[in-house]
Amino acid sequence: MASCSVRVAALTMALAAAACGGGDSSSTPTSPTPSPGGGGSSGATITITGSGVSPRTVTVSAGSRVTFVNNDSRPHDMASNPHPSHTDCPAINDVGFLQPGQSRQTGNLNTPRTCGFHDHNRDSDTSLQGTITIQ
Repeated sequence: MASCSVRVAALTMALAAAACGGGDSSSTPTSPTPSPGGGGSSGATITITGSGVSPRTVTVSAGSRVTFVNNDSRPHDMASNPHPSHTDCPAINDVGFLQPGQSRQTGNLNTPRTCGFHDHNRDSDTSLQGTITIQ
């Protein structure tokens, strides 16, 4: 009987630690957090509203990330040009589907170039299109 109580107590503590985020550092957060140090820091923020994206054009240093914030009342699925293959700057595709109120970062934008982006589900809506220039 005491052995059962010990197992129940151990299981309870393990579940409590897991619920508090203890021990598993491999989980991916739904909101972005800039990576410290060598690259990966947020180089710019693009906000999505009912009026579109703002700013429509940003310039970042190579190795940076861009944060997309959805302040609109509907979801958006941000992706690299061209539509529908999304192959020009695959790091932009890390943003993906954003519910209202969510934010997420691109992957590291390492190669100097200009990348277009759009909302995959509203690809012809020019208010949801823009460019990221990587220097």
